[in-house]
Amino acid sequence: MARTRHTRGAVTVRGDFKEPARPRPDLVIGREELFAEAREQLSGGGSVLVHGPAGIGKSTVLRALAAECAETAQTVLRCSATESESHLPFLALADLLGLVVDEVSDRLPAPQRTALESALTGRGESTLQRDGLALRLAVLSVFRALAAQGPVLIVADDLQWLDPASAELLGFAARRLGGVPVRMLCAVRTDTEPQGHQHDRYLRTSPPETLAVRINPLSRAHVAELLGQRGYTNLPRSTVRDIHRTSGGNPLFALELGRALAESATPPSPGEPLPVPTSLRALVLNRLEMLSAEARRTLLVASAGARPTLALLHAAGRENAEAETASAASLGLLATERETPGIRFAHPLVSAALYAEASAQERRAAHAALSTAASDPIERARHLALSSTGTDPRVAARLGEAAAAARDRGAPSVAAGLGLLAARHTPADAVPGADERRLQAAEDALTAGETDLARDIARQVLAQATAPVDRVRAWIVVIDAAGQAMAEIDAVFPHALADAGDDPGLLALVRYQLAWRALLMDGEMTKAREEAAAAAGLAARAGDRPTELLALGFQAQMETLMGHPDAPATIQRAMREPQDPRVACDHNGAGAARFRWLIMGDRLAEARTTITALLHEVQRRGMVESEVHFLRGLAETELRSGHCGRALDLARESLRLARDTGIGEAATAMFTSLAEAAGGDVDRALALAREAVDRAEEDGDLIYLSRALGALGHAQLVAGDAAAAVRSLRRVRELEGGLGVVDPARGRWHGDLAEALVRIGEPVEAQDVIDVTRQQALRLERESVLAVLDRAEALVRAARGEQGPAERQLTSAQDRLGKLGYGLEEARAAYALAGLRTLPHALGFARAGGTPMPGPASFDEAARLFRRCRALPWLRQVESASAGHQTSPPLASAALDTLAATERQVAALVMEGATNREIAARLFISVKTVEATLTRVYRKLGIRSRVDIVRLAAGRRTG
Repeated sequence: MARTRHTRGAVTVRGDFKEPARPRPDLVIGREELFAEAREQLSGGGSVLVHGPAGIGKSTVLRALAAECAETAQTVLRCSATESESHLPFLALADLLGLVVDEVSDRLPAPQRTALESALTGRGESTLQRDGLALRLAVLSVFRALAAQGPVLIVADDLQWLDPASAELLGFAARRLGGVPVRMLCAVRTDTEPQGHQHDRYLRTSPPETLAVRINPLSRAHVAELLGQRGYTNLPRSTVRDIHRTSGGNPLFALELGRALAESATPPSPGEPLPVPTSLRALVLNRLEMLSAEARRTLLVASAGARPTLALLHAAGRENAEAETASAASLGLLATERETPGIRFAHPLVSAALYAEASAQERRAAHAALSTAASDPIERARHLALSSTGTDPRVAARLGEAAAAARDRGAPSVAAGLGLLAARHTPADAVPGADERRLQAAEDALTAGETDLARDIARQVLAQATAPVDRVRAWIVVIDAAGQAMAEIDAVFPHALADAGDDPGLLALVRYQLAWRALLMDGEMTKAREEAAAAAGLAARAGDRPTELLALGFQAQMETLMGHPDAPATIQRAMREPQDPRVACDHNGAGAARFRWLIMGDRLAEARTTITALLHEVQRRGMVESEVHFLRGLAETELRSGHCGRALDLARESLRLARDTGIGEAATAMFTSLAEAAGGDVDRALALAREAVDRAEEDGDLIYLSRALGALGHAQLVAGDAAAAVRSLRRVRELEGGLGVVDPARGRWHGDLAEALVRIGEPVEAQDVIDVTRQQALRLERESVLAVLDRAEALVRAARGEQGPAERQLTSAQDRLGKLGYGLEEARAAYALAGLRTLPHALGFARAGGTPMPGPASFDEAARLFRRCRALPWLRQVESASAGHQTSPPLASAALDTLAATERQVAALVMEGATNREIAARLFISVKTVEATLTRVYRKLGIRSRVDIVRLAAGRRTG
């Protein structure tokens, strides 16, 4: 609706126009890839069309992009159409040009000037039919005249409401502005179905080669971030999950649902629908009024069902379901399923609004019909509960059985909801009682990763329960829900001990948690081991085998980290029969302890087999916290084996799950940082490591603080900041000394510290690190650690001028690491060896001796090994180091410098023979983005196809 003139040192804005708020791009949540793609297009002088359904965030993205691009534009022209004004001809044209036409009108031929002034002012009777050619040429002339003074940016929102006359004139000019510095940044509303192509007709009114960017729904994690950013910070994760599902990831809908919840005096209980505000109901209910009363009842039954089908509706008594659903589909309320018999609402909000609008009696009637129609016993039990009021032992028993069935199916979240419904229907004198059912629901919620729900249920039980067993179980849920942040619930332990009294079974539960407290809060491994051993003994006395197994598993892990000689025996005790199926696959059980023992002992194949089996079992059981841990464990195994791409995929998957559930975020960010530094993006590795450090320090978690600092030091070393790496890793050395960690296979940071010390000119301290660590590694028979230490010691020798011994030690270390299966460490040894042979200062040595022997083939060997590992950050280092030894480096030096980071990654994967789809999956971008990136690579390198990239790479290797 306004135009902004940018001049040096001043900005002139029409007096009655208030500039819209300019959201910073880094605050526009979940749109990083979109911004990168659009920014690249706009910075190259191209135009962008943003499209998506109502409320998806088009205007927000548009404003953020416009705020960026406006800095490089001499003139910014804006318009934002509305539906109510779309019938007024030339209105959008007046918004765009009304303030600038006087500046350039004297440059227009008289017929063009007259026609344009008539259209913009409304004086006269200008129409496209009468003044068509003159008007079209006038608009084109104005844009060209403005562009002659400097770049022009046209920002147009809600193109679908543009008046037809303005749209025609804008399109005419846009198609003829080739070579003129005029960019268009537009947004248009399209349907919710991503496969639709409604934006195509708007592309025809945009400049040639305009990039169409669809804005997709937000993920659950991004919805949570958005709600938190807007002040809705105290919502349980289970509620955020419901908001995400109901909103379909639409940010406007999510915020409206969050606002309604914040304003509600009584938040919904688990299983109850979210309060849908009137503002959102209005989007749906006006279309519902066009349906018959019977059709609305049919849709209500469908909205109450978990997986509605025509067969289910018929079984529920809806005889005319076909005709009624067809009528609803014609109104856009239902989406027709082509491949399945299911009934799907056009948007989850339609179902939610329909259900929220119904009366309690109408809802109960729908659930009553479904309680006999549904084929699944779990669904029948749920509908029976929702159709009933008051307590009923029969209903409670049915729900308890359904919860057990859901638990067995690996659906603990469903089991938790059914358990709460069972508690609601349980009479006061029933056995099991309501509190026992609630505690089981809380434990199911913990299994499902819904820690906030579990904690709330436990607090509710503690507020009213008097039985010691119920109270201790509730305290344990509160402690478990805190995760690593035990400092927040430290006051709980005295209460739990008091409620446990002298009961060995209850004491075992509390002492096991005290073992964790000793480790995480006090950093005392010896005390943690003692508490775990005491808990195992108490549990054995009480006949509580599951708790005994957990305590033995924890004891074994402490002994492993401490290098205690009893660790193998404790693992064997924990592996003996009888076993508890759930504990056997728990992330704190004996299986997890054995995995840790295997991977620290260089038995990578056995470790992979063990962790893979554990991961499959917890996924089958729906044990989310254990899944986070085991995804991370499998990623670690792949990283040790040199499968960096696979490790990165697993680590990112683990991080998404951790962020989604709030479980183990610090630990998962720490390990994902290691994976990013090996096979992804070093800047992302640094950011994740710093996040892990901050979280661990905030939680007072000394154990993961040392691991996070180790990851940070590693990322800093890969990034080339040896001094920062030394600072981080010196802290790790100090922390682990205080914690009592003696096994160097735990964090494997020692070689990095020694290498970084060499780089900053501290070979004496580097040798001390190597000597102390070697003694521990020899005692514990950690062969891979010894080989890495030899690699680091070779660098110390090279820094002292001992060229020959250094090369021999590196050659030996590389061979041993290869035989052990440590592919990435083998490649690092080859890289160090190439540096010694070709360029002594390539590794940043303070001193170097010997005569360099030019040998680019040495770098080729390192590049081959890094490429085999898909270790892209390391591969880029090799390319940089070897650039001076190539006679014709097509993908290096000047040409390579023209590629952005993502372009280099895509080009490297093309060199490996990856398809566009494989590249998209590997880099977590869309196939369309890969195609667009390759187009830019071709242009920058002066080639035509991916085949040319491979040829250039081959030429480089033989050049």
